[in-house]
Amino acid sequence: MDTNFRTLSRWTVWANERLYDACGALTDDEYILSRACAFGSIHRTLNHLLAADRIWLGRLTGEGHSIPSMDTELYEDFVSLRAARIAEDRRIVSLVDEIVANGDLDEDLHYTSMDGKPQLLPRRLVLSHLFLHHAHHRGQVHTLLSQTKVPPPALDLTYYPRPAE
Repeated sequence: MDTNFRTLSRWTVWANERLYDACGALTDDEYILSRACAFGSIHRTLNHLLAADRIWLGRLTGEGHSIPSMDTELYEDFVSLRAARIAEDRRIVSLVDEIVANGDLDEDLHYTSMDGKPQLLPRRLVLSHLFLHHAHHRGQVHTLLSQTKVPPPALDLTYYPRPAE
């Protein structure tokens, strides 16, 4: 089961690459257009995903984070956001590999939630949440893409070409 988290981390990278490729085909106006969705646009939804990842990875590594809210816009343009996404995805894969290799999945993670309350969750549950959160918001962007001329890519895990690990 522990290798499943490795697979999920790599699927996340693959799905993010495909989603960003599709978003990169949008005009700037379409990409930032205000839309009826939780974060108001494709751009802001992708920013939210990156902000949430930085929060969770900061908690998992003990490095902390400086993200003031879940709707923080970390990057104003697509190119910068995509470069940061690529770097964060590498960080996710590396951290998941380390947690699995060290057998730390069932270790408790003590952290402070965004509302200042102390929390305690097993790392296994935190990683499960991280990957479910990715899928949820990628699905939102997928829906938003379907409202444009750019066809949304298949992102399901069943389409992920699983390399030998």
